[in-house]
Amino acid sequence: MKKQHKEVVFGLYNDEEILLKAVKEAHHQHLDIMDVYTPFPVHGLDKAMHLEESRLHIAGFVFGALGTLTAFLGMTWIFTRDWPIIFGGKPYWSVPSFIPITFELTVLFAAIGMVVSFYTVCGLGPGVTNPVLDDRITDDKFCIAFDADHCAPEEIQRLRDFLTRTGAEEIHAKSL
Repeated sequence: MKKQHKEVVFGLYNDEEILLKAVKEAHHQHLDIMDVYTPFPVHGLDKAMHLEESRLHIAGFVFGALGTLTAFLGMTWIFTRDWPIIFGGKPYWSVPSFIPITFELTVLFAAIGMVVSFYTVCGLGPGVTNPVLDDRITDDKFCIAFDADHCAPEEIQRLRDFLTRTGAEEIHAKSL
């Protein structure tokens, strides 16, 4: 199977405030931003990009509920059917003693499930190599990237002009 190459035009910014203004300006000009890369979370960027709220917290609830059910039903079966032993005069089905293990399995299932979900959705994991636009993005630069795959030369020049006008310190084109 042949890898498909994607042409990307991107600008590097030195300041998050300038980047945020550029994202808002791109939205007003109806430019389609492929992605924005930052070395740390920028407050208000998700709102400026009109991104939907993540559904990861719903997955966390589902995985946590699965952990709760696994712990509670597992202990119920173990202590009432599989190995019914009276500990210190407690009844077979002693719900208060189930609470610590139920809590721990709830947290464990939620944590592992959310990590696996996040990695799956983002295309991360062992053996996956993701293309990097510029190594400085994870250090001290901010980046707005545009997909220039099917753009005419005039459109690419329009994107470059936009990046220059909005304060990009460097502008590059790269094939991923």
